[in-house]
Amino acid sequence: MTSCRWPGTDPQYRNYHDQCWGMAVIDSQELFAKLCLDGQQAGLSWLIILRKQAEYERLFANFEPQHIAQFDQHDIERLLKEPGIVRNRLKVNAIIQNARAYLALEQQGVNFSDYLWQFVDYHPIDHQLTDEQFTPTTNEPAHAMAKALKKVGFKFVGPTICYAFMQAVGMVNDHPLSCPAHQRCQRHAAELFKE
Repeated sequence: MTSCRWPGTDPQYRNYHDQCWGMAVIDSQELFAKLCLDGQQAGLSWLIILRKQAEYERLFANFEPQHIAQFDQHDIERLLKEPGIVRNRLKVNAIIQNARAYLALEQQGVNFSDYLWQFVDYHPIDHQLTDEQFTPTTNEPAHAMAKALKKVGFKFVGPTICYAFMQAVGMVNDHPLSCPAHQRCQRHAAELFKE
């Protein structure tokens, strides 16, 4: 079997591919963290953000929305001096705004995991790719998700970011059939969704 080529030989990237990318996630806070991190990727490679992930977790209270939502201007200025993250004011503000939007949904009784998974009818889409060069960069559910998230106040959640997020958290399985991770993701989803 032939694994995906995109991680190359970088050990951290390869491990991310083998253990994380495409594995279905249903934990709301984990989904929130991943959505925020994918937003940080805008205009950059995912490997840059992956290498900074530990610092993001440290500086953004392990992506606990309740804590992040309380960040003020002083916190923003402090974060913009941190070399371990992308020091972009709009992106830092986006994480804080996203935490507030997450909490607003929660206060309305909306489970964030259910809210996101509804866009794929609560089950991963398996594109059954024969070659990774045919991997989509967006789809209709990603467009719908982006529109809905923006409407409730989320930032850095365009269709391309939402699709990358959906790939990462297993809402779509875009490992080619020849990649061993394709079956791993299938088995994990079957266990998770009790199929």
